[in-house]
Amino acid sequence: MTNIVVLIKQVPDTWSERKLTDGDFTLDREAADAVLDEINERAVEEALLIKESQGGEVKVLSAGPDRATDAIRKALSMGADSAVHLNDPSLHGSDAIQTAYALAAALGNVAFENDEPADLIIAGNEATDGRTGAVPAIIAEYLQIPALTQLRKMSVADGKVTGERETDEGIFGLEAPLPAIVSVTEKINEPRFPSFKGIMAAKKKTVQTITLADIGVEDGIVGVENAGTTVTSSTPKPPKTAGERVVDEGDGGDKIATYLVGQKII
Repeated sequence: MTNIVVLIKQVPDTWSERKLTDGDFTLDREAADAVLDEINERAVEEALLIKESQGGEVKVLSAGPDRATDAIRKALSMGADSAVHLNDPSLHGSDAIQTAYALAAALGNVAFENDEPADLIIAGNEATDGRTGAVPAIIAEYLQIPALTQLRKMSVADGKVTGERETDEGIFGLEAPLPAIVSVTEKINEPRFPSFKGIMAAKKKTVQTITLADIGVEDGIVGVENAGTTVTSSTPKPPKTAGERVVDEGDGGDKIATYLVGQKII
């Protein structure tokens, strides 16, 4: 049996208009529809596949405001057993290092049957709102456990996790003893859709809400005011313009090539 914690995040829907706040340039999360990050759905799916083949328990952990419960319920409706919600306003604007520190502390408070810790932590390779791709590895450093990142395939057996990472140089086989943390890419699987039965069952599953005080993290080391990185300015993306039509009169290829060169695309 493998006890698994899946790190999930609620993010602005990529189909919504996203903007930054005027004061601290943090993402205005109230200005857009919020959803469970798609890469996290794949992380949940992988955890459920392991549970279905080996037994164990799947918990999800999320840090976010009140509305993050919608993303948590989505993960529970897919089949996760329970959830822990780290909800504290002091986390607003935390950078990757601060977020990883808080999540690492929270993971230390996530226990399974007989107070056993997690055997495996699964995360997405990067969130669609921040795209740092660094949080899982930083958590591993804080917890002093192995990290296998950017996996396109993975399996758990004999007290270890193995996986494949695809790079420009080729495909690498990776292996680490448990406990460990892994991050997965979009190639890992296709997530299931929550069934009606799963949606109804999710309403009755336990969601434990905790604060920074509960996990021994001081307010003064997290949040935008204490972040190690600072956004000093931002520029709105340019408005969309009409495309250029090329009429092929026998020289269409040359016209397209000239246009691409002019746009410095080639």
